Amino acid sequence: MMAAKNYLDLKSEVWDTGICSGCGACIAVCPADALSFKEGEMVTAPASNGYCKQATDNVPCGACYASCPRTVDQPRLELGNYQEIVSAKAMFDIPRRQSGGAVTAILTHALDEGLIDAVVTVMEDHWTLKPSSVVITKSEMLVQQAGSRYSWWVPLLMALKTAVIEKKCHKIAVVGVPCAVMALARIRSSENDLLRPYAKSLRLVIGLFCTETFEYHALIEGKLRCNYNLEPHEIRKLDVKGKLEILKQDGSTTAVPLAELETCIRKGCHFCTDLTSVYADISAGAIGSPAGSTTLIIRTPTGKGFVNSAVRGGKLTLGTGVDEALIKKLASAKIKKNTKK
Repeated sequence: MMAAKNYLDLKSEVWDTGICSGCGACIAVCPADALSFKEGEMVTAPASNGYCKQATDNVPCGACYASCPRTVDQPRLELGNYQEIVSAKAMFDIPRRQSGGAVTAILTHALDEGLIDAVVTVMEDHWTLKPSSVVITKSEMLVQQAGSRYSWWVPLLMALKTAVIEKKCHKIAVVGVPCAVMALARIRSSENDLLRPYAKSLRLVIGLFCTETFEYHALIEGKLRCNYNLEPHEIRKLDVKGKLEILKQDGSTTAVPLAELETCIRKGCHFCTDLTSVYADISAGAIGSPAGSTTLIIRTPTGKGFVNSAVRGGKLTLGTGVDEALIKKLASAKIKKNTKK
């Protein structure tokens, strides 16, 4: 198996052109551990130590290129393929839940029942709000870390290597934004031998609705601290609903127009045309459902099986009345905004 393209092609086509999504897939699948994201503000692409098994030693690889969501055409679908769209909410208390807590309910049930053995997701330091990609294997930790972190960027899939290679997990669920979901779809369908261990270990992919992500330093330490006199530990929750909504620890709220945050948006986000994570098993977000509920777009038999199991287990309840027109409207707006003329 000889891949036609390697990290040098990825660098010239994606990293150097500013369209890297920052999903972390290339870092996870690199067998030489040659790629990484450096710390610092607005890091737009991975760095390489200069070694590549294929480019340097002529050893077949190409895993990084084959897993990248930016080396293929971006989807321009509002809802994508699905079996069912429902509203849902958790049947138990989740203190930091983002909307209905449905994603946490599905995953908590799956961990407790042994349907999965790990969740690759994002957690945060509750004092600084700084995010990091992690592997969670206990439902208690999952509940403690509940709540969307899509408001800012983290190379989520970096932790996939930890789950597959280090921890030897083989029933993994991943929760991610559309770019990460698309990378996982590429890994699942790839014929590259080096990607097969990752593909075989993926049992469930849950995609989050996402308009764009913000760079942590630019948003938290820059805009919110300097312009709004907000310290990270004063913020209880962030949400994006046509504007950045900030719920503070004291119960008060602040709203920041998205137009003010253009400089905080990662450059690669401007090339994404997928609002609803169309390649996931289940897509989830607050758009379209009543307050306190989560919209679930159940796309695959696998996704439906996990939802039904959580319902049977008493962890999740389903409802109707999702405003699909609103989801389509916002999805169409994102497609129009980020499609090159």
